[in-house]
Amino acid sequence: MRAAFTITRQRDPRLVPWLVVGFVVTFAVIFTPLVLFGGWIPIDAVLAALAGLTTVMLIFGRRAQRAAFSEIEGQPGAAIWVVQGLRGDWRATPAAAANTQLDVVHRVLGRPGVILIGEGTPHRVKTLLAQEKRRVARVAGDAPIYDLIVGEDEDADEMPLRRLSKYVLKLPPNLNAAQVDALEKRMTALGGTRSGMPKGPMPKGARVSGLERTMRRR
Repeated sequence: MRAAFTITRQRDPRLVPWLVVGFVVTFAVIFTPLVLFGGWIPIDAVLAALAGLTTVMLIFGRRAQRAAFSEIEGQPGAAIWVVQGLRGDWRATPAAAANTQLDVVHRVLGRPGVILIGEGTPHRVKTLLAQEKRRVARVAGDAPIYDLIVGEDEDADEMPLRRLSKYVLKLPPNLNAAQVDALEKRMTALGGTRSGMPKGPMPKGARVSGLERTMRRR
């Protein structure tokens, strides 16, 4: 927590003012009514302080997450790094398809089916994604195949990195555990990570580690 706080504060000058305001406002909102309605002041203060600390943790989590995303956004391997940190059973193959320009398509198996995630220059990634989708379709059977490109141009149907985890977690559970196991066995024939391709992000300054848990599990 100390490392995460230090790194977040360096990248977010407004962090401390937001935490202070959050605590004070929450404390006042909880404490004032309790006192007015005849509560016992020491207990009321403790309850209000606990509520204030809860607000502080919520604000810190959001701003730490934002700082972490800003640190890895646009870095090769960022998308698969985010997915691998999600709760649940996600079986990821980083850079299942790739080219020499470091455009990649990651393959993820889970209860929704197969998720193909492209990273890189959009016009090249679209071609790579289409090729991988055809390859996967030959062995996927009835399993749904979802495909997306991570990027900031939402008008071009790109998925911002900060929204990727929410998108993946909201996909419907189309398969049960046994079906996912069977699908994974069929996917084995397609091969794994291409040599030399990134298995995680290469952050600016390599200082993201203190924020990993905060960001990846949200």
